[in-house]
Order: sequence, then structure tokens, then C-alpha cells
Amino acid sequence: MADSNTDETDGMDAWAEAMAEQGDAESAAQAVKMDTFDTRTNQEGKENPINLEVLMDVPVAISMEIGRTSINIRSLLQLNQGSIVELDRLAGEPLDVLVNGTLIARGEVVVVNEKFGIRLTDVISPAERLKKLR
Repeated sequence: MADSNTDETDGMDAWAEAMAEQGDAESAAQAVKMDTFDTRTNQEGKENPINLEVLMDVPVAISMEIGRTSINIRSLLQLNQGSIVELDRLAGEPLDVLVNGTLIARGEVVVVNEKFGIRLTDVISPAERLKKLR
């Protein structure tokens, strides 16, 4: 019989491994330089560096959406434990990842040591996000 301390260590190792994979991907993404955000031109025509570091600690709300549906109030009031609500997605379709209500990616649910997570499978480009705002 394995003791609970060993189980916790194994759980931390699995999450550490998953986070290391994510860190590698983030490092690669940060290596790509985005010239349009590095400098800006002031009124005299001189370039001033933009300090994006001030934005790095701004909190945002992230939510994952598995589907949506519309029901009338009568049906809503009849819901109780064990009720099933049909959603507009098929089983196996990717979840939407929303940041402050804006779609930024799609992904799949993963389970690591009885905890849920999401593996991003498709990240929406900034250009595509801007198109949806219009």
C-alpha cells in the first residue's frame, strides 16, 4: 500500500512535468519579437520604448466553456439535482477558452492526478480577435 506522501509527490511530479512543457512553449513564444509593440513614435518623430512590463501583473478572468443553450424560465425553475441540460456541442468537441469574455483559444480537457486542466489545441491570432470586434 502506497502512503499518501508518495501519492502527493507523484502528483506534484506530474504537474511539474506538465508545467515544464508549458514553460518551454512560453519561452519559445517570448523569443518571438513583436516589433510593433517594442517602440512607438512620439510627436517629434522620435521612437520611445513601450514598457509592457506594467501590464504583466494585471489580473484577467479566464473561463472555459463547454457549450451553451437557451431554455425558458419554466424549464429553468424545474431543474433539480440529476437534471440534464443539453448543450449545443457534441461530445469530444474542443472547449472555448475565454479571457474577460473574449475567445482566445480552444482546447481539450486533461486530467492529471484527479485535477482538471486544459491543453490548448488552437490559439486565436490577435488579427482574428480584432476581426470579431468589428
